[in-house]
Amino acid sequence: MGVFDLFSKDGREQRARQKNAERAIAKFAQSPDRMKALQSLRDDGSPDALYGLLRRFGMMYDKTIEDEQEKEWVFETLVEKGGVVLQPLKRYLTSADSISWPLRLLEKIVATKDEQIDVVAEELARHEPGYERDPTKKIQLINHLAGIKSPRVPPLVLPYLEDMDEGVRYAAVEAALRQGDESAARLPLLDHFASDKEDSLRLRIQIADGLADLGWTLGDRRAAVEKRLPDAFEIEPRDPKAKEARFKRRPAAKE
Repeated sequence: MGVFDLFSKDGREQRARQKNAERAIAKFAQSPDRMKALQSLRDDGSPDALYGLLRRFGMMYDKTIEDEQEKEWVFETLVEKGGVVLQPLKRYLTSADSISWPLRLLEKIVATKDEQIDVVAEELARHEPGYERDPTKKIQLINHLAGIKSPRVPPLVLPYLEDMDEGVRYAAVEAALRQGDESAARLPLLDHFASDKEDSLRLRIQIADGLADLGWTLGDRRAAVEKRLPDAFEIEPRDPKAKEARFKRRPAAKE
């Protein structure tokens, strides 16, 4: 086989791969036609073909049952492929708007929590705290970290207490509370609770509720916290000179 024949074959394979990738996300095509294209991408198995499979997660088909079936098929196919999916997956995480399916897949194809955190942290670094027109991806990344118990998580999520979007801040608070790492999260959460910058009562209630459940003390932040205390909570013990003060839900707020 000559050099030109080799390049010609590669060119034909690349064109076929591109056509299959386009057919796999053709919203107005019939499901059997898309499935044929998806199967061809599976059989190809190259990084570009795997990326083409991943793109199916980003297309929403009008027939919801078939849409879910196709995505489940892609998910199981990529799980079977294993670690070779990681680089195409990282590429897709960067390009996609919504990443719930890819994050589920990440859990299946890497062996350790640290590998998961490495991938999520790399992508999260592209979405720093601040304004973002659509914060969906940022929230999904933080929510994913919330489910991974590791001392690496609080330092990654706590900076997002300063994000402009309330949903992002809420996700950051939830992630910090779920980690249960008092040494890392107690003071940042209390300081945010007392901050003049936070205008969301919902977030203050979330922090108070979480710290009440965890039993974390207010320490020297008691006076600052009292100024912002939601009606549904009180501080116990009531004596301001008493030590070990904590958030406590008022009786009427227990329902």
